[in-house]
Amino acid sequence: MLEHLTSETFKQKVFNYETNKEWKFEGDKPCVIDFYADWCSPCKMVAPILEELGKEYEGKMNIYKVDTEDQQEIASVFGIRSIPSILFIPKEGQPQMSAGAMPKESFVKAFDEILGVKK
Repeated sequence: MLEHLTSETFKQKVFNYETNKEWKFEGDKPCVIDFYADWCSPCKMVAPILEELGKEYEGKMNIYKVDTEDQQEIASVFGIRSIPSILFIPKEGQPQMSAGAMPKESFVKAFDEILGVKK
């Protein structure tokens, strides 16, 4: 299931940007964060793809959503300037950001190559 994050849950599950200056992932499995807004058409195209992938990859990774209108603090921490922006966070190593809507095949490829997660 997709989970919507607030600044509080983000700091617990992903990255506590208040206490850490360097990247330190707080999660227990790789994750993807969809930075979106309700008025954004490309974001609406990505949403059902992530819903579907959330079911297909259940238990192997987490998929989170951050509403950039509601959670401006998180958006500013990551310098989100355009949406959708997708943040791929492997268990180890640095996260990678992708801007713009992507087809399902591109997500599957990124899950494999960036996150090391296969179906």
